Amino acid sequence: MKKTKVTRDKKSGTSAQYRWALTVFCMAVALSAALSLASESMLDGAGVAVAVLILALFIGLGIVFDVIGVAVTAADPKPFHSMAAHKEKGAREALSLLRNASRVSSVCNDVVGDICGIVSGATGAVIVSQLQQAFNTRTVLISVSVTALISGLTIGGKALSKTFAMKQSTRVVYWAGRFLHVFHR
Repeated sequence: MKKTKVTRDKKSGTSAQYRWALTVFCMAVALSAALSLASESMLDGAGVAVAVLILALFIGLGIVFDVIGVAVTAADPKPFHSMAAHKEKGAREALSLLRNASRVSSVCNDVVGDICGIVSGATGAVIVSQLQQAFNTRTVLISVSVTALISGLTIGGKALSKTFAMKQSTRVVYWAGRFLHVFHR
């Protein structure tokens, strides 16, 4: 008895999902290790001001990637076909982002966004420790305040950026394509 085309397509689709999940897992582990190592090396011996700047960097990075992830799901490919026909830099890369919108969104929103959130939390713990030493206290109020501020900045920043990403999706995808074009030379 021969397998039908539908059965083979279902099986290949299932294996593609598993491959994608494995790829995302490996990407998340590698990126998380790299960002954690970078954060730890920058925070080693750093003061509160440097730790706050590093925290702002990771929160900002999470927001930027959230903007890209939302924009690729909202953008219309038509302007990019025209740009590609006119050989504008970044148009082909932008089309590639749009063709792979679900994967790009997954990487940007889930992988990078979640890792930035985790590293922000770890950086927040360093800031709490430093503040407790500076004020010579072990109050839970510092921990709660820093955690609440990090959450508020991250969630509020992403909420504000989603509207921007949807309204300016063509521009965001274009600039992401231009950035990627630099690496495709």
